[in-house]
Amino acid sequence: QSFGIPVADHPEDLTLSAKGHMNDGVMSSRLGLAGKPNASEDIHIVRDLMLAELTGGHIHLQHCSTSLGVEMIRQAKARGIRVTAEASPHHLVLTEEAVEGYRTEAKMNPPLRTQEDVDAVRAGLADGTLDTIATDHAPHHYDEKEAAFADAPNGIVGLETALGIILTHVVKEGLIDLATMVDRMSCQPARAFNLPGGTLAEGSPADVTVFDAEKSWTVDPSRFLSKSRNTPFTGWSLTGQPCLTIVDGRVVWSV
Repeated sequence: QSFGIPVADHPEDLTLSAKGHMNDGVMSSRLGLAGKPNASEDIHIVRDLMLAELTGGHIHLQHCSTSLGVEMIRQAKARGIRVTAEASPHHLVLTEEAVEGYRTEAKMNPPLRTQEDVDAVRAGLADGTLDTIATDHAPHHYDEKEAAFADAPNGIVGLETALGIILTHVVKEGLIDLATMVDRMSCQPARAFNLPGGTLAEGSPADVTVFDAEKSWTVDPSRFLSKSRNTPFTGWSLTGQPCLTIVDGRVVWSV
């Protein structure tokens, strides 16, 4: 609080989830995999919201994935608690069913959960409870993911597909509009962490992504610029793709 920066919080109670590999439920039981219950995330969110209220500090909750967690954040904001919170593209469009066949590219933390949870995360993004969109980019070497599900690391490539997923399955489906998407992916994250970016104002950092909102493409990991290929979206048809990236005033990538 004294420094004017938030506490970035990965909400997880490891006493409940440390031995888990996917969402705890019918799907995990059928696959014979130890699960991570929603409660492991919810308990941590409640605790840290209470601490934020007690101290007056700002807490930033990362990659929220549970229906109850979203509702608790909604209520905390209504009470004036200083909280910002993220939605990640995969938690907006995928459920635990993506793990079928022990697909390690769908293994992440927090795990993919139920349709009820996905619907709640989408509703939270729509009404501003979840006010930022974060890629949750977690690349891993191919060999690491080509392992037994329980042995494979958590995480997926997020940067390569985030824009296309959000434009196709969030904006074009009417959940939020294009201006809100830009705010949630750029402007609001900068505001949340008191960073000078997220604006095109004169004198601000020249970090800019130009994108074609109508460009159609198919997700092909072999074409990723990242050295990692661990994506659950292989073969998805998406609309919207970056065409120019400027970092600190320099063009670092273009089509």
